[in-house]
Amino acid sequence: MDRSDALVALDRKILDAYSRRTTNALRAALPLRIALPHIEPVLARNVAKEMQKDALVIRRAGEALSVGVPPSGEALRRLLEATKEIDRAFLTQVGSLPLRIVIPYEEIMPIRMERIERLSGAAYRVLDAWQRQSGVRAAMQASYARAELERLLLDLLQLYALETRILSRSVRLPMLLAPVRERIAQSLQGIMNDTAKRLAAELTSVVYRR
Repeated sequence: MDRSDALVALDRKILDAYSRRTTNALRAALPLRIALPHIEPVLARNVAKEMQKDALVIRRAGEALSVGVPPSGEALRRLLEATKEIDRAFLTQVGSLPLRIVIPYEEIMPIRMERIERLSGAAYRVLDAWQRQSGVRAAMQASYARAELERLLLDLLQLYALETRILSRSVRLPMLLAPVRERIAQSLQGIMNDTAKRLAAELTSVVYRR
């Protein structure tokens, strides 16, 4: 496994942990517990979509590193467009569910672009350091101060939470829950943000553990 693939595998573990913890927290919260049967299938497929997007970004950063030039703005914009193909596969999957989802790109694209820029820059930086360090933890330590790394991880997770909130507002809910749709979306983002803070702190502790 090359370093880019190893970083992709680590990213998948992080997102999987984030998704599992979020779902567990949702099961204990009202009105989210009532809405969960309608949004949980979307959340499960959405995290798989996010893993695919992240893998694309990380691998492109690795390719750019091999020629010694960070991804350009144009390259990042092409990545942004490429994520729409992943979205189409996601919509096909959720099409088998009793749901209707329309991705509001005018809201999502600026958030997604920011996340792509942050993840691409971080992947390039860590992969570059990894060439001179022994292992991913040492590469992360060489790339970021502890507080800086925790802030980066938190920002990446919370940008994902924000996009998920916007997506959740497009999920068709039963008539009984429709009046509280925005409250549900806000509660979802709040739980995801709280989970992100704890997870970012834990991950940073693992990286800097002696």
